[in-house]
Amino acid sequence: MVLEATMICVDNSEWMRNGDYSPSRFQAQSDAVSLICGAKTQSNPENTVGVLTMAAKGVRVLATPTSDLGKILACMHGLEIGGQMNLAAGIQVAQLALKHRQNKKQQQRIIVFAGSPVKHEKKMLELIGRKLKKNSVALDIVNFGEEDEGKTEKLEALLAAVNNNDSSHMVHVPPGPNALSDVLISTPIFTGDGEGGSGFAAAAAAASAGGVSGYDFGVDPNLDPELALALRVSMEEERARQEAAAKKAAEDASKQEKGGGQHAISQDATMTENKTNDLWKQDDESALLQQALAMSMDDPEVSHDVRDTDMSEAATDDPELALALQMSVADSAKDSASQTDVSKLLADQSFVSSVLASLPGVDPNDSSVKDLLASMQSQSDQKNEEERPNEEEEK
Repeated sequence: MVLEATMICVDNSEWMRNGDYSPSRFQAQSDAVSLICGAKTQSNPENTVGVLTMAAKGVRVLATPTSDLGKILACMHGLEIGGQMNLAAGIQVAQLALKHRQNKKQQQRIIVFAGSPVKHEKKMLELIGRKLKKNSVALDIVNFGEEDEGKTEKLEALLAAVNNNDSSHMVHVPPGPNALSDVLISTPIFTGDGEGGSGFAAAAAAASAGGVSGYDFGVDPNLDPELALALRVSMEEERARQEAAAKKAAEDASKQEKGGGQHAISQDATMTENKTNDLWKQDDESALLQQALAMSMDDPEVSHDVRDTDMSEAATDDPELALALQMSVADSAKDSASQTDVSKLLADQSFVSSVLASLPGVDPNDSSVKDLLASMQSQSDQKNEEERPNEEEEK
């Protein structure tokens, strides 16, 4: 990168009011000056740029060579337009300003915007050029606006006098649809000598052409590495956040699907188990009910073996239930024994007669009492006859 101190000579004469350059000559020139100042300061942090005007109330230095780009751009606003351009005086004042630069290691360069006719003689301009060459000052000329053979010839003579090893350049910019700054971007005035152009110039060229610079996020890392790094880190964080959110959503969806399937399976198993338990309960209750009915009705189909089996099972499962069943069987046995004893007593006529005689108001010899005793005796005999075959079968 070339270390330079540059002075830009601005043409603010009456000729700058013309509109053959969009939007006007002066505005097109101001845009080009701003881009050149930015390119010079960005190509090397130690570069300095100054600005002066060559018309109106005479040559006026707006900003001495400085690296503060904001100060340089601010001085371009509100410039007065009028008068004629004094090219010779502007170049000499610019040379004097460069002579008093702070960093003497900086190379000296003057950029002249000539948009109005040149009133000076050719020999005078050649003399100024030789003086610049003697003091190692390079000169760049932007020839635009008024086109005549006398102006072009004078500027070429000035360039030939000052040029040393092709360090000085001149660019002719005719009127047309293209902006003045767009044409200068691809010239050595903007890109510099043998440096391949600055990053600022390349970015400005891509932006002006409406193309894509090819850099990530549209920022050249060479111009602003901190901004490029911050943008890259922010982009990576955002990408990581989106990936984490997508992964979490997928995990939640899979968990919901698995949970729903397990819940449905558990519900089905629970319903099946409940139904089975209900059926078992119904079967057990039905069997118990049938046994209870048979026992209450003294069903002969219910044998003693079945009762013993039920009692053994009950003793195994529930001792209290087994005890209750034993008590029930003993009570039934007592009842049957008492019934047998009553039948035997009724069969004894002397016992019945003595019992009836002992009762007050009862006459054992009464016909109705005798008929009642006879009927009871016949029923008892009939029942005994029915029980005898059953006992024989059991034996």
